[in-house]
Amino acid sequence: MKNNKKVQNAWCMYDWANSVYSLTITTAIFPSYYAAIMPERPDKVNFLGFEFYSSALYSFALAAVFLIAAILSPILTPIADNTGKKKFFMQMFCYLGSLGCAYLFFFHKDAGVLSQFTLTTSILAFIVAGLGYSGSIVFYNSFLPEIATEDQYDKLSARGFAMGYIGSVLLLIFNITMLTMPDLYFNVNGKVDELMASGISNVEAVDQAKSFYSGVAARISFLSVGIWWFLFAQYSFYYLPSNVYKKESHGNWLWSGFRELKKVFSEVRKEKYLKIFLPGFFFYNLGVQTVMYMAVIFAEGELKLKMSELIIVILIIQLLAIVGANMSAKLSGKIGNISTLRYINMIWVLVCIAAYFVQTDVQFYGLAVVVGFIMGGVQSISRSTYAKLIPENTTDHASYFSFYDVAEKLSCFFGLFLFGAIEELTGSMRPSTLTLGIIFIIGITLLSFIPSLKSYSGQSELMLDHSGKNA
Repeated sequence: MKNNKKVQNAWCMYDWANSVYSLTITTAIFPSYYAAIMPERPDKVNFLGFEFYSSALYSFALAAVFLIAAILSPILTPIADNTGKKKFFMQMFCYLGSLGCAYLFFFHKDAGVLSQFTLTTSILAFIVAGLGYSGSIVFYNSFLPEIATEDQYDKLSARGFAMGYIGSVLLLIFNITMLTMPDLYFNVNGKVDELMASGISNVEAVDQAKSFYSGVAARISFLSVGIWWFLFAQYSFYYLPSNVYKKESHGNWLWSGFRELKKVFSEVRKEKYLKIFLPGFFFYNLGVQTVMYMAVIFAEGELKLKMSELIIVILIIQLLAIVGANMSAKLSGKIGNISTLRYINMIWVLVCIAAYFVQTDVQFYGLAVVVGFIMGGVQSISRSTYAKLIPENTTDHASYFSFYDVAEKLSCFFGLFLFGAIEELTGSMRPSTLTLGIIFIIGITLLSFIPSLKSYSGQSELMLDHSGKNA
């Protein structure tokens, strides 16, 4: 089964399928649409009985996604390992996420008013969509050591991320044409005539018609994400193996799952470098994910950049991330995985410091170019490095990856919560960027205690056994 090209292509195809969520929903169109439809400062909105600034609510909603996912992951992954139903859980989260995205089509104002019901259900749908994405990823990642030999981890991980960037860009380009050229898709002139018949001037009617259909186009883009994600995932689910180790479930699933988790946890505690990598990953990933999720909100809130300007930047970042992912895979073969991660994270520190001082759109664009290169690299190499640190003879890959997933989700939760909390306290997002820089430094410091694993021939720079001792 390992190194089967058809299976590996199917695995990469899931990145193609689900990455449209990351780009359209959490990065490009939804944050801008959200900012446009929600009240601006100093007004707050009510969500489940609490008052929030709209940007802080966005941050807290994302934080809730990662907290829930972090709780579910260590419960479900050992059940998946024990029963051989890893693909089943991956499918269920995929379908949950795609439905959540599709529901965001109904997130709009009725007669110029955003009802409390619409606001509440849409934020909940946003959380459900994120939970579907986050929940499926842990099972998806855990297939890596089952479908490839160790010497292929870096390249395959990079190829998966590259496929995700390409697929998400293609759908985004289609959605952008709807947003920027609504005349190609909608009867704009008919809407103009309707508005003019009500006594509105021609110029104002044209502006209102284009604004109306831009909103419709944004909502259709959310629906398209749900459909795209669902449809292309079917190719992955068709070819990915269902039960590689032919495990059979016995007794109560939940109780057996907890026993499996306890067993894997005791094994993880014996892995010297795994115990160092996980907290190191927690800290630097906290910075990476927070920057990625809040960049658009930062640009709109602090720099007042328009959606049309940001879309172009986002496309450039995605394309550069493809280059960055492949370059980092090659670099890791020369200097090792951990050294590659340390250098990439040093650049992230500089990005955070620079973000604090950014004042113009040109400065922001320059910073975005740098982020594009290092974004793909840090994600793909982190995943493959963790796969190399897992004991070679284990069959509990989902359970092992649950620790990686929990570290990832908790870092996202604390990062977004921290970002929102600092904004609530200071009234600005800039102080948060310096805080993230300090957090990156903590991650780099922890990584310095791990030998730099190389990617070629399945060998490491230091021949290590899995207790972290020189062999």
